Amino acid sequence: MADNVETGLFGEFGGSYLPEDLQKVLSDLAEQFEKYRDDPEFEEDLSYYLKEYVGRENPLTFAKNLTKKVGGAKIYLKREDLNHTGAHKINNVIGQILLAKRMGITRVIAETGAGQHGVATATACAMFEMDCTIYMGKTDTKRQELNVFRMELLGAKVVPVEKGQGRLKDAVDEALSDLVENYENTFYLLGSAVGPHPFPTMVKHFQSVVSKESKRQIMEKENKLPTAVVACVGGGSNAIGAFSHYIDEAEVRLIGVEPAEAATITKGVPAVIHGFKCLTLLDENGEPQPTNPIAAGLDYPGVGPEHSHLSTTGRAEYVTVTGEESLEAFQELSKVEGITPALESSHAIAHAIKLAQSLSKDDVIIVNLSGRGDKDIDQVYEMLKK
Repeated sequence: MADNVETGLFGEFGGSYLPEDLQKVLSDLAEQFEKYRDDPEFEEDLSYYLKEYVGRENPLTFAKNLTKKVGGAKIYLKREDLNHTGAHKINNVIGQILLAKRMGITRVIAETGAGQHGVATATACAMFEMDCTIYMGKTDTKRQELNVFRMELLGAKVVPVEKGQGRLKDAVDEALSDLVENYENTFYLLGSAVGPHPFPTMVKHFQSVVSKESKRQIMEKENKLPTAVVACVGGGSNAIGAFSHYIDEAEVRLIGVEPAEAATITKGVPAVIHGFKCLTLLDENGEPQPTNPIAAGLDYPGVGPEHSHLSTTGRAEYVTVTGEESLEAFQELSKVEGITPALESSHAIAHAIKLAQSLSKDDVIIVNLSGRGDKDIDQVYEMLKK
Protein backbone atom coordinates (compact mmCIF):
# COMPACT_ATOMS: atom_id res chain seq x y z
CA MET A 1 0.00 0.00 0.00
CA ALA A 2 1.10 3.57 -0.55
CA ASP A 3 2.79 5.34 2.36
CA ASN A 4 -0.01 7.90 2.21
CA VAL A 5 -3.30 6.35 1.10
CA GLU A 6 -4.99 9.73 0.58
CA THR A 7 -2.39 10.98 -1.92
CA GLY A 8 -1.04 7.66 -3.17
CA LEU A 9 2.59 8.47 -2.41
CA PHE A 10 5.38 5.88 -2.30
CA GLY A 11 8.16 7.97 -0.82
CA GLU A 12 8.54 10.84 -3.30
CA PHE A 13 6.82 8.91 -6.11
CA GLY A 14 3.17 8.58 -7.12
CA GLY A 15 0.62 11.23 -6.23
CA SER A 16 -1.86 12.84 -8.58
CA TYR A 17 -1.08 15.78 -10.88
CA LEU A 18 -4.30 16.38 -12.79
CA PRO A 19 -6.80 19.05 -13.90
CA GLU A 20 -9.42 19.81 -11.23
CA ASP A 21 -12.32 18.05 -13.01
CA LEU A 22 -10.35 14.86 -13.48
CA GLN A 23 -8.99 15.03 -9.95
CA LYS A 24 -12.55 15.02 -8.64
CA VAL A 25 -13.34 11.87 -10.68
CA LEU A 26 -10.29 10.02 -9.39
CA SER A 27 -10.90 11.15 -5.82
CA ASP A 28 -14.34 9.60 -6.09
CA LEU A 29 -12.81 6.44 -7.57
CA ALA A 30 -10.34 6.27 -4.66
CA GLU A 31 -13.21 6.63 -2.21
CA GLN A 32 -15.19 3.84 -3.89
CA PHE A 33 -12.15 1.57 -4.01
CA GLU A 34 -11.44 2.04 -0.30
CA LYS A 35 -15.13 1.38 0.41
CA TYR A 36 -15.25 -1.92 -1.46
CA ARG A 37 -11.71 -3.36 -1.35
CA ASP A 38 -12.30 -5.24 1.92
CA ASP A 39 -16.09 -5.50 1.65
CA PRO A 40 -17.04 -9.19 2.23
CA GLU A 41 -19.60 -9.25 -0.61
CA PHE A 42 -17.15 -7.65 -3.04
CA GLU A 43 -14.44 -10.12 -2.00
CA GLU A 44 -16.87 -13.01 -2.46
CA ASP A 45 -17.76 -11.78 -5.98
CA LEU A 46 -14.09 -11.32 -6.88
CA SER A 47 -13.13 -14.77 -5.59
CA TYR A 48 -16.01 -16.35 -7.52
CA TYR A 49 -14.98 -14.84 -10.87
CA LEU A 50 -11.26 -15.46 -10.32
CA LYS A 51 -12.03 -19.14 -9.76
CA GLU A 52 -14.92 -19.81 -12.14
CA TYR A 53 -13.99 -17.46 -14.99
CA VAL A 54 -10.25 -16.78 -14.81
CA GLY A 55 -9.38 -20.32 -13.67
CA ARG A 56 -7.41 -19.51 -10.51
CA GLU A 57 -5.55 -20.66 -8.70
CA ASN A 58 -2.93 -21.48 -11.31
CA PRO A 59 0.06 -23.78 -10.66
CA LEU A 60 3.54 -23.01 -9.43
CA THR A 61 5.36 -25.35 -11.82
CA PHE A 62 8.83 -26.71 -11.14
CA ALA A 63 10.79 -26.22 -14.39
CA LYS A 64 12.63 -29.51 -13.95
CA ASN A 65 14.22 -29.70 -17.40
CA LEU A 66 15.35 -26.07 -17.44
CA THR A 67 16.76 -26.38 -13.93
CA LYS A 68 18.70 -29.52 -14.93
CA LYS A 69 20.05 -27.92 -18.10
CA VAL A 70 21.01 -24.60 -16.50
CA GLY A 71 22.41 -25.95 -13.23
CA GLY A 72 22.34 -24.14 -9.90
CA ALA A 73 19.10 -22.96 -8.29
CA LYS A 74 15.71 -24.59 -8.74
CA ILE A 75 13.48 -22.58 -11.09
CA TYR A 76 9.72 -22.43 -10.49
CA LEU A 77 7.24 -20.78 -12.86
CA LYS A 78 4.12 -19.01 -11.56
CA ARG A 79 1.75 -19.86 -14.40
CA GLU A 80 -0.16 -16.66 -15.13
CA ASP A 81 0.00 -17.81 -18.76
CA LEU A 82 -2.70 -20.36 -17.90
CA ASN A 83 -5.27 -17.71 -16.95
CA HIS A 84 -8.27 -17.14 -19.21
CA THR A 85 -7.08 -14.73 -21.96
CA GLY A 86 -3.48 -15.86 -21.46
CA ALA A 87 -1.91 -13.38 -19.02
CA HIS A 88 -1.99 -11.81 -15.57
CA LYS A 89 -3.99 -8.83 -16.88
CA ILE A 90 -7.38 -10.46 -16.25
CA ASN A 91 -6.82 -10.45 -12.44
CA ASN A 92 -6.94 -6.66 -12.32
CA VAL A 93 -9.61 -6.35 -15.01
CA ILE A 94 -12.13 -8.47 -13.10
CA GLY A 95 -11.53 -6.44 -9.92
CA GLN A 96 -11.96 -3.08 -11.65
CA ILE A 97 -15.02 -4.20 -13.66
CA LEU A 98 -16.73 -5.30 -10.45
CA LEU A 99 -15.91 -1.89 -8.98
CA ALA A 100 -17.31 -0.10 -12.06
CA LYS A 101 -20.56 -2.09 -11.76
CA ARG A 102 -20.95 -1.05 -8.14
CA MET A 103 -20.42 2.57 -9.21
CA GLY A 104 -23.21 2.22 -11.79
CA ILE A 105 -20.94 2.88 -14.80
CA THR A 106 -21.57 0.99 -18.05
CA ARG A 107 -18.92 2.43 -20.43
CA VAL A 108 -15.35 1.20 -20.05
CA ILE A 109 -12.22 2.48 -21.79
CA ALA A 110 -8.69 1.07 -21.62
CA GLU A 111 -5.24 1.38 -23.14
CA THR A 112 -3.15 -1.54 -24.33
CA GLY A 113 0.35 -2.17 -25.68
CA ALA A 114 0.81 -5.87 -26.41
CA GLY A 115 -2.95 -6.26 -26.47
CA GLN A 116 -3.25 -8.58 -23.47
CA HIS A 117 -4.87 -5.95 -21.26
CA GLY A 118 -7.12 -4.94 -24.14
CA VAL A 119 -8.19 -8.53 -24.71
CA ALA A 120 -8.81 -9.07 -20.99
CA THR A 121 -10.86 -5.85 -20.79
CA ALA A 122 -12.89 -6.70 -23.90
CA THR A 123 -13.49 -10.20 -22.53
CA ALA A 124 -14.80 -8.98 -19.18
CA CYS A 125 -16.89 -6.24 -20.81
CA ALA A 126 -18.53 -8.88 -23.01
CA MET A 127 -19.40 -11.01 -19.99
CA PHE A 128 -20.62 -8.07 -17.89
CA GLU A 129 -22.46 -6.44 -20.84
CA MET A 130 -20.51 -3.19 -20.85
CA ASP A 131 -19.62 -0.86 -23.70
CA CYS A 132 -15.88 -1.14 -24.41
CA THR A 133 -13.38 1.11 -26.22
CA ILE A 134 -9.68 0.21 -26.40
CA TYR A 135 -6.93 2.67 -27.35
CA MET A 136 -3.86 1.11 -28.94
CA GLY A 137 -0.88 2.70 -30.66
CA LYS A 138 -1.01 2.20 -34.42
CA THR A 139 2.50 0.69 -34.39
CA ASP A 140 1.32 -1.89 -31.84
CA THR A 141 -1.87 -2.68 -33.79
CA LYS A 142 0.35 -3.79 -36.68
CA ARG A 143 2.66 -6.03 -34.65
CA GLN A 144 -0.24 -7.45 -32.60
CA GLU A 145 -2.88 -7.83 -35.32
CA LEU A 146 -4.17 -11.08 -33.83
CA ASN A 147 -5.00 -9.38 -30.53
CA VAL A 148 -6.73 -6.51 -32.36
CA PHE A 149 -8.95 -9.09 -34.08
CA ARG A 150 -9.64 -10.81 -30.75
CA MET A 151 -10.73 -7.53 -29.15
CA GLU A 152 -13.04 -6.72 -32.05
CA LEU A 153 -14.41 -10.27 -32.02
CA LEU A 154 -15.28 -9.72 -28.35
CA GLY A 155 -17.29 -6.61 -29.26
CA ALA A 156 -14.79 -3.89 -28.38
CA LYS A 157 -14.09 -0.82 -30.47
CA VAL A 158 -10.31 -0.62 -31.07
CA VAL A 159 -9.04 2.90 -31.76
CA PRO A 160 -5.57 3.00 -33.42
CA VAL A 161 -3.60 5.99 -32.10
CA GLU A 162 -1.38 7.63 -34.73
CA LYS A 163 0.00 10.47 -32.57
CA GLY A 164 3.60 10.40 -31.37
CA GLN A 165 5.24 7.02 -31.95
CA GLY A 166 1.90 5.25 -32.10
CA ARG A 167 2.82 3.18 -29.03
CA LEU A 168 1.64 2.55 -25.47
CA LYS A 169 2.41 6.04 -24.13
CA ASP A 170 0.31 7.56 -26.91
CA ALA A 171 -2.55 5.15 -26.21
CA VAL A 172 -2.52 6.26 -22.54
CA ASP A 173 -2.60 9.91 -23.67
CA GLU A 174 -5.73 9.26 -25.76
CA ALA A 175 -7.46 7.24 -23.03
CA LEU A 176 -6.90 10.07 -20.54
CA SER A 177 -8.28 12.60 -23.06
CA ASP A 178 -11.39 10.43 -23.47
CA LEU A 179 -11.82 10.31 -19.69
CA VAL A 180 -11.56 14.11 -19.44
CA GLU A 181 -14.35 14.46 -22.03
CA ASN A 182 -16.61 11.64 -20.81
CA TYR A 183 -15.85 11.23 -17.11
CA GLU A 184 -19.51 11.40 -16.09
CA ASN A 185 -20.35 8.04 -17.67
CA THR A 186 -16.94 6.40 -18.26
CA PHE A 187 -14.65 4.13 -16.23
CA TYR A 188 -10.98 4.12 -17.24
CA LEU A 189 -9.74 0.59 -16.61
CA LEU A 190 -5.99 1.20 -16.40
CA GLY A 191 -3.99 -1.95 -17.00
CA SER A 192 -0.68 -1.32 -15.27
CA ALA A 193 0.53 -0.15 -11.87
CA VAL A 194 1.06 3.37 -13.22
CA GLY A 195 -0.97 6.56 -13.46
CA PRO A 196 -2.33 8.95 -10.84
CA HIS A 197 -3.69 7.77 -7.50
CA PRO A 198 -5.57 5.44 -6.91
CA PHE A 199 -4.53 3.36 -9.97
CA PRO A 200 -1.13 2.04 -8.74
CA THR A 201 -2.59 1.00 -5.38
CA MET A 202 -5.70 -0.46 -6.98
CA VAL A 203 -3.81 -2.49 -9.59
CA LYS A 204 -1.41 -3.81 -6.94
CA HIS A 205 -4.36 -4.86 -4.77
CA PHE A 206 -5.95 -6.91 -7.55
CA GLN A 207 -2.64 -8.36 -8.80
CA SER A 208 -1.40 -9.30 -5.32
CA VAL A 209 -3.27 -12.60 -5.70
CA VAL A 210 -0.20 -13.75 -7.69
CA SER A 211 2.20 -13.58 -4.73
CA LYS A 212 -0.47 -14.58 -2.22
CA GLU A 213 -0.77 -17.89 -4.06
CA SER A 214 2.92 -18.38 -4.87
CA LYS A 215 3.99 -17.77 -1.27
CA ARG A 216 1.72 -20.52 0.02
CA GLN A 217 2.57 -22.82 -2.90
CA ILE A 218 6.36 -22.54 -2.46
CA MET A 219 6.04 -23.24 1.28
CA GLU A 220 4.08 -26.39 0.43
CA LYS A 221 6.64 -27.50 -2.17
CA GLU A 222 9.94 -26.44 -0.57
CA ASN A 223 9.01 -25.64 3.04
CA LYS A 224 10.82 -22.31 2.73
CA LEU A 225 10.52 -18.94 1.04
CA PRO A 226 12.23 -18.40 -2.32
CA THR A 227 15.72 -16.97 -2.61
CA ALA A 228 14.43 -14.62 -5.30
CA VAL A 229 11.28 -13.62 -7.15
CA VAL A 230 11.88 -12.51 -10.74
CA ALA A 231 9.41 -10.65 -13.00
CA CYS A 232 9.59 -8.51 -16.12
CA VAL A 233 8.85 -4.79 -15.73
CA GLY A 234 7.26 -2.40 -18.22
CA GLY A 235 4.67 -0.38 -16.35
CA GLY A 236 5.00 -2.92 -13.56
CA SER A 237 1.67 -4.65 -12.88
CA ASN A 238 2.78 -8.28 -13.06
CA ALA A 239 5.94 -7.54 -11.09
CA ILE A 240 4.19 -5.66 -8.27
CA GLY A 241 1.68 -8.51 -8.04
CA ALA A 242 4.51 -11.06 -7.93
CA PHE A 243 6.43 -9.04 -5.31
CA SER A 244 3.55 -7.87 -3.10
CA HIS A 245 3.44 -10.55 -0.38
CA TYR A 246 7.24 -10.79 -0.25
CA ILE A 247 8.03 -7.09 0.22
CA ASP A 248 8.10 -7.49 4.01
CA GLU A 249 10.22 -10.68 3.77
CA ALA A 250 13.65 -9.05 3.81
CA GLU A 251 15.51 -12.27 2.96
CA VAL A 252 13.66 -12.66 -0.38
CA ARG A 253 15.35 -10.87 -3.28
CA LEU A 254 12.91 -9.02 -5.54
CA ILE A 255 14.28 -8.66 -9.07
CA GLY A 256 12.57 -6.68 -11.81
CA VAL A 257 13.80 -7.24 -15.36
CA GLU A 258 13.57 -4.36 -17.82
CA PRO A 259 14.21 -4.40 -21.56
CA ALA A 260 17.59 -2.81 -22.28
CA GLU A 261 15.78 -0.77 -24.96
CA ALA A 262 13.45 0.79 -22.34
CA ALA A 263 15.48 0.73 -19.12
CA THR A 264 13.28 3.17 -17.24
CA ILE A 265 14.37 2.34 -13.68
CA THR A 266 18.00 1.73 -14.58
CA LYS A 267 18.45 4.97 -16.53
CA GLY A 268 15.42 7.13 -15.65
CA VAL A 269 15.13 10.26 -13.51
CA PRO A 270 12.24 11.47 -11.30
CA ALA A 271 9.62 13.25 -13.42
CA VAL A 272 5.86 13.63 -13.80
CA ILE A 273 4.24 11.63 -16.62
CA HIS A 274 0.53 10.88 -17.13
CA GLY A 275 -0.42 12.59 -13.88
CA PHE A 276 2.01 10.86 -11.49
CA LYS A 277 5.68 11.04 -10.50
CA CYS A 278 8.03 8.17 -11.29
CA LEU A 279 11.41 7.35 -12.74
CA THR A 280 11.13 8.35 -16.40
CA LEU A 281 13.28 8.22 -19.49
CA LEU A 282 13.63 11.79 -20.78
CA ASP A 283 15.20 13.15 -23.95
CA GLU A 284 17.45 16.23 -24.16
CA ASN A 285 14.35 18.46 -24.18
CA GLY A 286 12.97 16.96 -20.98
CA GLU A 287 10.22 15.09 -22.86
CA PRO A 288 9.43 11.35 -22.45
CA GLN A 289 11.95 9.50 -24.57
CA PRO A 290 10.82 7.15 -27.37
CA THR A 291 11.43 3.49 -26.50
CA ASN A 292 11.60 0.47 -28.77
CA PRO A 293 11.78 -2.89 -26.95
CA ILE A 294 11.05 -6.18 -28.67
CA ALA A 295 7.95 -6.68 -26.49
CA ALA A 296 5.07 -4.20 -26.98
CA GLY A 297 3.90 -4.66 -23.38
CA LEU A 298 7.19 -3.28 -22.02
CA ASP A 299 7.16 -0.22 -24.26
CA TYR A 300 6.69 2.63 -21.76
CA PRO A 301 9.06 5.50 -20.81
CA GLY A 302 7.81 5.56 -17.20
CA VAL A 303 7.21 2.89 -14.54
CA GLY A 304 4.96 2.33 -11.53
CA PRO A 305 5.68 4.65 -8.59
CA GLU A 306 6.09 1.76 -6.15
CA HIS A 307 8.78 0.22 -8.36
CA SER A 308 10.49 3.63 -8.43
CA HIS A 309 10.36 3.64 -4.62
CA LEU A 310 11.49 0.01 -4.23
CA SER A 311 14.47 0.77 -6.45
CA THR A 312 15.57 4.01 -4.77
CA THR A 313 15.25 2.45 -1.28
CA GLY A 314 17.16 -0.65 -2.39
CA ARG A 315 14.42 -3.11 -1.45
CA ALA A 316 14.21 -4.42 -5.01
CA GLU A 317 16.86 -4.88 -7.70
CA TYR A 318 16.27 -3.95 -11.33
CA VAL A 319 18.33 -5.33 -14.19
CA THR A 320 18.17 -5.23 -17.98
CA VAL A 321 17.92 -7.91 -20.66
CA THR A 322 18.32 -7.29 -24.40
CA GLY A 323 15.79 -8.17 -27.04
CA GLU A 324 18.17 -10.84 -28.37
CA GLU A 325 18.45 -12.48 -24.94
CA SER A 326 14.68 -12.41 -24.59
CA LEU A 327 14.25 -14.06 -27.99
CA GLU A 328 16.70 -16.81 -26.99
CA ALA A 329 14.82 -17.42 -23.73
CA PHE A 330 11.51 -17.53 -25.67
CA GLN A 331 12.91 -20.41 -27.73
CA GLU A 332 14.71 -22.11 -24.85
CA LEU A 333 11.68 -22.45 -22.57
CA SER A 334 9.60 -23.64 -25.52
CA LYS A 335 12.08 -26.37 -26.44
CA VAL A 336 13.07 -27.47 -22.95
CA GLU A 337 9.75 -27.30 -21.05
CA GLY A 338 7.09 -27.23 -23.78
CA ILE A 339 5.93 -23.84 -22.48
CA THR A 340 6.00 -20.85 -24.84
CA PRO A 341 6.22 -17.60 -22.86
CA ALA A 342 5.18 -14.12 -23.95
CA LEU A 343 8.09 -12.00 -25.16
CA GLU A 344 7.53 -9.83 -22.07
CA SER A 345 7.89 -12.83 -19.74
CA SER A 346 10.89 -14.07 -21.76
CA HIS A 347 12.90 -11.16 -20.32
CA ALA A 348 12.35 -12.59 -16.83
CA ILE A 349 13.20 -16.11 -18.01
CA ALA A 350 16.45 -14.85 -19.59
CA HIS A 351 17.59 -13.26 -16.33
CA ALA A 352 16.46 -16.21 -14.20
CA ILE A 353 18.68 -18.52 -16.26
CA LYS A 354 21.71 -16.33 -15.54
CA LEU A 355 20.73 -15.94 -11.89
CA ALA A 356 20.23 -19.69 -11.34
CA GLN A 357 23.74 -20.39 -12.61
CA SER A 358 25.16 -18.03 -9.97
CA LEU A 359 23.30 -19.70 -7.08
CA SER A 360 23.50 -23.10 -5.38
CA LYS A 361 21.19 -26.11 -5.72
CA ASP A 362 19.70 -25.23 -2.33
CA ASP A 363 18.39 -21.92 -3.71
CA VAL A 364 14.93 -21.44 -5.20
CA ILE A 365 13.82 -18.90 -7.82
CA ILE A 366 10.21 -18.06 -8.66
CA VAL A 367 9.71 -16.53 -12.11
CA ASN A 368 6.38 -14.88 -12.78
CA LEU A 369 5.42 -16.25 -16.19
CA SER A 370 3.13 -13.29 -16.82
CA GLY A 371 1.76 -14.38 -20.19
CA ARG A 372 1.83 -16.97 -22.93
CA GLY A 373 3.49 -16.53 -26.29
CA ASP A 374 0.59 -17.24 -28.66
CA LYS A 375 0.25 -13.51 -29.40
CA ASP A 376 3.94 -13.27 -30.33
CA ILE A 377 4.30 -16.31 -32.61
CA ASP A 378 3.90 -14.35 -35.88
CA GLN A 379 6.29 -11.62 -34.71
CA VAL A 380 8.92 -14.15 -33.58
CA TYR A 381 8.51 -16.15 -36.79
CA GLU A 382 9.23 -13.06 -38.87
CA MET A 383 12.22 -12.07 -36.70
CA LEU A 384 13.77 -15.53 -36.85
CA LYS A 385 13.27 -15.69 -40.63
CA LYS A 386 15.40 -12.56 -40.94
